[in-house]
Amino acid sequence: MTDVLHTRAELAAAVGGTNRRAFVPTMGALHAGHAELIKRARELVGVDGQVVVSVFVNPLQFNQAADLATYPVTPDADLALVAAAGGDVVWAPGVVDVYPPGEPVVSPDPGPLGEELEGASRPGHFLGVLTVVHRLLKWVQPQFAVFGEKDFQQLVLVRRLVAQLELPCVIEAVPIVRDRDGLALSSRNSRLSMTDRELALAIPRALRAGAAAVGNAVDVVAVARAVLTGLDVDYVECRSVELDVAAAVGPARLLLAAVVGGVRLIDNAPVLLSEKS
Repeated sequence: MTDVLHTRAELAAAVGGTNRRAFVPTMGALHAGHAELIKRARELVGVDGQVVVSVFVNPLQFNQAADLATYPVTPDADLALVAAAGGDVVWAPGVVDVYPPGEPVVSPDPGPLGEELEGASRPGHFLGVLTVVHRLLKWVQPQFAVFGEKDFQQLVLVRRLVAQLELPCVIEAVPIVRDRDGLALSSRNSRLSMTDRELALAIPRALRAGAAAVGNAVDVVAVARAVLTGLDVDYVECRSVELDVAAAVGPARLLLAAVVGGVRLIDNAPVLLSEKS
């Protein structure tokens, strides 16, 4: 049975029994991609460990009030998915639990990367992400925290947060989960009309084309961009796996963002850069 908790006091009592704990932070509206994160968390701690899933729509990471207001909230479905995937505890705090009134919010600085890619279009987003992740990790005290690769920039920044603050937690990454048509699973997909979803399929096609391209970062980006004709593209970039400037050859990451039917979608894929023959 999965326990549902709401306060920090309830969480503290629930996590006091074992040190073997895996944590999956979410904003709810859970889907099969989240289920894979929870299943991986269970694998990491075993049957005797504890899997905690947080459901908290973090207001600090939204730079548009309308986006926050329209974010889907599905508590009953979320609880059912967590239970089916093997989670032990759902922690669903209120804003006052995470950010108590009158308490100063001291935020970890995401650095220059926080202002690039997604950060360039969503000012303050990663400041909000790292603020809440830092707090959640402090309270849950997990041995492992599990994140998906779809928000790849977030994953890189969270790893930097944990490393630089020397937090006693291993960040585990899970590959992107895709629907049968190739679209990366996202809570935002529910806002796409059938026509818009068809248009959005250009995104995974572009990533596949880029990954199959032979050449350097410029070549890969050019191939991917050519597939995105007709979409409102924010960026297409190829960078190193740490999201610095991509080297001429070797492993890299192709990342893109586009708006389809008013819905902002992000996706990425690993690529292997090479010299042209």
